[in-house]
Amino acid sequence: MPSDTPLVLIGVGDSAAYRADTLSSIAARHPVVAVERSVPTWARPYLVDVIDADLTDAAAVTAAVSTYNRAHAIGGVLAYMEHHVQTAAVVAQLLGLPGSSPQSMAACRDKVLSRRLLAERTVPSARSVQASTPESAVALAEMIGYPVIVKPRSLAGSAGVRRADCAAAVREAFDEARQATVMDLHRYGPAGVLIEEYLAGAEISVETAVLGPGRVRILAVTRKLPAPSGTTQEYGHCVDARDPLLSDPRLIQLIESAVAAHGITLGVLCIEVKLTPGGPRIVEVNGRLGGDLLPVLVRRATGIDLAQVAADLATGVPPRLQPVLQRAAAIAFAYPTTSGTLQQLAVHPGRSHVPGLERMVLTHTPGVHVSAPARATLADRLAHWVVLGASADECRTRLAQAAALLDTRIAQPAHAPACTT
Repeated sequence: MPSDTPLVLIGVGDSAAYRADTLSSIAARHPVVAVERSVPTWARPYLVDVIDADLTDAAAVTAAVSTYNRAHAIGGVLAYMEHHVQTAAVVAQLLGLPGSSPQSMAACRDKVLSRRLLAERTVPSARSVQASTPESAVALAEMIGYPVIVKPRSLAGSAGVRRADCAAAVREAFDEARQATVMDLHRYGPAGVLIEEYLAGAEISVETAVLGPGRVRILAVTRKLPAPSGTTQEYGHCVDARDPLLSDPRLIQLIESAVAAHGITLGVLCIEVKLTPGGPRIVEVNGRLGGDLLPVLVRRATGIDLAQVAADLATGVPPRLQPVLQRAAAIAFAYPTTSGTLQQLAVHPGRSHVPGLERMVLTHTPGVHVSAPARATLADRLAHWVVLGASADECRTRLAQAAALLDTRIAQPAHAPACTT
């Protein structure tokens, strides 16, 4: 049943395509008060009030919410955007509301600190060292051994993340990671560039609920769809309610250990894992709901609403964790095949002939410049589509059928890479 407990949401985001489902789910359970300087039009129907504050100033946000709380009793504080998870934890702690500690969320935002905590607890992860110059980056890469991953210290969405197979590629990737940003995330976390051990194997994310200290529940496993060689961007995801990894003892132990290492005691997390030949290893621990419409996939496949679980935990309401569906759901993303000016982006007739196609959304218009992987970011995605099916295999077939409907034309060829393997 809907609650009358107001929930303060720090940041709603700009993109209706990626945020509206989550916000609407939360609003169906709790009255939502947003902290925003300027609320986008699409979000207004889901809000009961707005607290005006500069989201880049954590102290200003804390002061504004505290002032609001004196006149309106707040039941909880939540952030589903990477930018604001630490601020939400600070505000919740100050007001005596449910949440994990600010220190645990700071660890999720800082990949250097996260790797250190994992190493101290001997949680399987990747060797990782911060580099200060291109030359030190090359030296570290040679010490770790090629290939390596070069990534920014506190970004998300694979922005600035590159695999490097030689010294020239490391130098280029270092410069790119140092300058990279996405959704202005460079304004919300520590700067720096990491050189990390490359982990071979399939990548998954584990959608996890932490119900209290030591109480960890895996709610879903998301399989990442294969991406073309040479890019770290994500091309799609699939959630199957019957995924055997849900009961895999090594994965369960890894997730519980990673949560404990970060000191996380409450919330919904998206924990990225590589299934290496030697066993599962942590890639990143995200102190928030997964992006890329993962909550939509989990809800469509299992019936569990991750957004509502997160909101319920933030307000002290017992969440609904029992799956009520047993099917699969998947999403795919279209990236430019070459960098240049987008001239044509449309959907061919025949959409109604793709079974299980839940949505197909174009996210660009002709006339804009777009970059192809490996330089692409989330902002370069041309479209995404969601399909439902009885199994992961059926979803993959339907994703391919939907992909054939896209009509894309881009002017100008892509540039050659720094080195090849």
